[in-house]
Amino acid sequence: MPAHPPSPTARTGVAAARPRPVRFGFHGSTRLAVRIATAVGHPSSSVQYVPYEVTDPFGPLRAGAMDVMIAKYDPMEPDIELSEPVFFDGRALLVGDGHPLAGRDEVSIEEVAEYEGFRCPGDFPPHVWDLVVPPRTPKGRTIRRVHAMTTMAALADRLRSGSAVHVSFQSLEGIMPLDIRVVPIHDLPPSPVTLAWLRGAELPDHVRRFVADAEDAGRAVTDAEPAVAR
Repeated sequence: MPAHPPSPTARTGVAAARPRPVRFGFHGSTRLAVRIATAVGHPSSSVQYVPYEVTDPFGPLRAGAMDVMIAKYDPMEPDIELSEPVFFDGRALLVGDGHPLAGRDEVSIEEVAEYEGFRCPGDFPPHVWDLVVPPRTPKGRTIRRVHAMTTMAALADRLRSGSAVHVSFQSLEGIMPLDIRVVPIHDLPPSPVTLAWLRGAELPDHVRRFVADAEDAGRAVTDAEPAVAR
């Protein structure tokens, strides 16, 4: 006998049983988050992108506003659990388009010591900021971290108004204003990118599957050739 289409009641039950999207936290640009979610192979409708601020990176996670979030380096927060690396984000220098380094194809971290950078913001882990914006170059030159880091808009305003620089990541290229240049830094290693969630939290099955699939995708790419966001 031919199969009958599901009744309206049955369809409603299926919809009700469908899990909500994975609430995926990101900072600055969704570019890296989208790339990770695409590599996982889950449909776009199954992921909701939730922004967080660098001044309080783990606040939304602790408040239950997201399931997992992008983390770079190990925050060493006792209540935060990390996945295996799922990607690597190349390092870059952010400068205004009138800056002496703006027209370069790449720069050395040693050159950054000539200019003023940004100090650790808010509740951001200081030891991680030392990895993001090193206090010294490999040759021992001090990087002057003097400007306040607050929002991306304020960062851009500071960069375009003078000679300040910010040591950051290549994945930000997709969101910076046109008058802010993202110049690769050739002598800093890329940052490992992981997924973070609350330690001891009972992640829903679909979230655990998302994390596991992201680890598998990252492992496959890394085994072939380390992927770097560009």
